[in-house]
Amino acid sequence: MGYLTSNPTRDGWFGDYGGAMLPPPLEPHFKEIREAYDQLSKSSEFLTELRLIRKHFQGRPTPVSYLKNLSELCGGAQIYAKREDLNHTGAHKLNHCMAEALLAKHMGKTKIMAETGAGQHGVALATAAAYFGLDCEIHMGEIDIEKEAPNVTRMKLLGATVVPVGFGGRSLKEAVDSAFQSYVAQADTALFAIGSVVGPHPFPKMVRDFQSIVGIEAREQFAEMTGGQLPDMVAACVGGGSNAMGLFAGFIDEDGVDLYGVEPLGTSSKLGEHAATITFGHDGDIHGFRTLVLTDEEGEPAPVHTIASGLDYPGVGPEHAHLHKTGRVSYVAANDKEALDAFYKLSRLEGIIPALESAHAVAFALREAGKNPGKSILLNLSGRGDKDIDYVTETFGFGDE
Repeated sequence: MGYLTSNPTRDGWFGDYGGAMLPPPLEPHFKEIREAYDQLSKSSEFLTELRLIRKHFQGRPTPVSYLKNLSELCGGAQIYAKREDLNHTGAHKLNHCMAEALLAKHMGKTKIMAETGAGQHGVALATAAAYFGLDCEIHMGEIDIEKEAPNVTRMKLLGATVVPVGFGGRSLKEAVDSAFQSYVAQADTALFAIGSVVGPHPFPKMVRDFQSIVGIEAREQFAEMTGGQLPDMVAACVGGGSNAMGLFAGFIDEDGVDLYGVEPLGTSSKLGEHAATITFGHDGDIHGFRTLVLTDEEGEPAPVHTIASGLDYPGVGPEHAHLHKTGRVSYVAANDKEALDAFYKLSRLEGIIPALESAHAVAFALREAGKNPGKSILLNLSGRGDKDIDYVTETFGFGDE
């Protein structure tokens, strides 16, 4: 039995991490979601409709691109990118959002709601809501609303209600808190479409399953491009970790493929100045599941910082915590400066403006390629940088220096 079919357990545990720690009023609603997903994931009608959506609406499969100029710059490993920036709405998020909205429709729900950090999940969910004729409510921290203004505009144009979150750190963690509070009163008619491989069971499994199309496609495409070879190294940025689990799914049973999750080191290793949860976190509970968490002196989730709003979370998907503990995936970090340098280099050398989140994976490739001559690195370009260009250029300029 392969890794994906044996993990998680039936009650949502990846080794020591996962589960569903819910307030009693939400338990029946998550049970309903779990039972609906168990049934629909085996339904040929559901899967056929999802395949048609992916092909004719999302534009899948997205390609794998050989980054020739970046590879020549580094002078070592050959660098390839899975182009999720070319998925409709500009990131990997639509892979699970269309599926979650389809699930909501089959369950008879009239509304989908969620949190968002960088806004890509919010845009994707608003897109799915428009496609299926559902209402949509998105909670977003005030700091992220300011940083990611283009995505806020897109959500509103798509018909979503954007709820600003102004308490605490005013970023992704608080957006999750706010969305959960709002969901409790609407759970009979709404589906909380969690935006990553986080949250109570079944969401870490469900979102991973929906995102696994990334790894399935990438494996076939890379082999076709290289005469049947598999990449030596596979890398993706990790905040909650959905894009990484999607890519890793295609290679996780291959012992000869090294997997790397790239966390945001922010401006320093000091607590509150990064969001590198696996690197510096401890076992704990957050938002209804057990995982690694960055905590303060009182044991509460700590403030976090990263240039990339979509990675700005003090927890991490429970499957990532498990893969770290078992050693199957190596988790490293890239800081804001490295990510920004990668953002500029990929733009100038390859004609691809990446999301700041994805730039962390590019930074890893830039750092490691020179050390690994003769090898290949496949990274997940999880999103495009349209949402970031105003923030980057107004704050840091055009990278000319």
